Amino acid sequence: MPVDYDLVVIGGGSAGLTAAREAALLKARVALVEKAQIGNHLYRNCISSGVLAQAGHVAWTVRSAVDFGIAVDNTSVKFPEISRRIQGVIETITEANSLESLARLGVDVILGSGQFIDRRTFAVNGRQLQARAFVIATGSSSSRPEIEGLDAIDYLTNERVFGLTEAPETLTILGGGSTGVELGQAFARLGSQVTILAAGLHVLDREDPEAARLVQACLEAEGIRVLGQTQAVRVELWNGKQRVYTNHRTFGPIDADKILVSTGRCPNISSLGLEAAGVRVGRHGVMVNAYLRSSNPRIYACGDVIGGYCSTHVATYEANIALRNALFLPHRKSNYRSIPRVVFTSPEFASVGFTEPAAHRRYGKDVWVLKQNFKDVDRAQTQAETTGFCKLITRSNGQILGAHIVGPSASDLIAPITLAMAHRLPVGAFEQLVTAYPTLMEINLMAARQLAQRQYHRNRLLQNLFEGLFKLCRAWGA
Repeated sequence: MPVDYDLVVIGGGSAGLTAAREAALLKARVALVEKAQIGNHLYRNCISSGVLAQAGHVAWTVRSAVDFGIAVDNTSVKFPEISRRIQGVIETITEANSLESLARLGVDVILGSGQFIDRRTFAVNGRQLQARAFVIATGSSSSRPEIEGLDAIDYLTNERVFGLTEAPETLTILGGGSTGVELGQAFARLGSQVTILAAGLHVLDREDPEAARLVQACLEAEGIRVLGQTQAVRVELWNGKQRVYTNHRTFGPIDADKILVSTGRCPNISSLGLEAAGVRVGRHGVMVNAYLRSSNPRIYACGDVIGGYCSTHVATYEANIALRNALFLPHRKSNYRSIPRVVFTSPEFASVGFTEPAAHRRYGKDVWVLKQNFKDVDRAQTQAETTGFCKLITRSNGQILGAHIVGPSASDLIAPITLAMAHRLPVGAFEQLVTAYPTLMEINLMAARQLAQRQYHRNRLLQNLFEGLFKLCRAWGA
């Protein structure tokens, strides 16, 4: 039975746009269905958060200028100007994904909400779309935690927070994940008094414990109050403030001008008619296999809608796998082993692969931890950014199991490590890399060299052999 399209992409976020654009470049006939204006939410949260964080970083740098011998008399934060800059950056970035640019590529853009009416048909605006394959990329939204009284207050989410015209004088953040700490530090640097309630022992509790504790220490050094193992149980309005009651009575109620809820994401799947399409759904969203194929072999899914790593770069990675498996034979598997995780705090935090405890659970004693501090890197000294470290986790044969970097430009420094892991290069391969001096990249090399150095120091037989060889060479004059 003939169909109108090779591929119908449902959702116009980062994953959906990537799938539609790349499929069109392959000369497939593509339709993209999006209920809102294309680009309205593209990368919005990531970019908005990044601009806000950069504004906070600039404010912090100006205040710290005296450390470089530069006196700055006054620093004032004009939040409306920051908001306008956020909008300007978003408009510039999303311009490349306008209706016109997609149409030029041959993508048939359909604005409207739709749903599957059977296993091979998606209905929208009175049209019935049939294709060789479908890709669901509808993304996710901030989840609402079960907290008494939450619906009665005007709380913020990571979407609503960028609608503020002024930074709140006091801000309580529910959630100690990446979004919570990024926004918490940004608002603190822009003048807000911030409290973060983290459910775990510390913020970023799923990451390397040593790295996460250092990030938290940096937040606390800037005046941010972090309460670990603390969850909100009830909220209410009290004397014009938003009051939070927690599971720890010793803390007492916490009052703030605004509460920001950052406790997780939920997939946007409720109105898609997935049951009619025979697509199985789990607690985290659409259930897919390693090929990103759902229980309906015609339907693939990628991005936040399948749960897992909710980030733009992961969504883009998954979209490229899903569209190629959908258009051709499904042979490409998703592999998250060498995909980095980044938290854009200051200092930045970036990681890939196993944490140190996870590596020990998997490989027992065959785990080597190679750690290098930024204070030993000359470029870090010149920039006065010496807080942090690079930790490489390897096996005795040099296999890289993971890496965790807290420090300046960690999001960039993790890239060569992820490349090495993707190509299964041993840590010794870094010794062949020559970097310019002085650069922060030296920290990767300094950490990587430690494996060979430490193995040599443990090998008394080899040391004695070399000592005897050099003694003999000196005696011969060779």
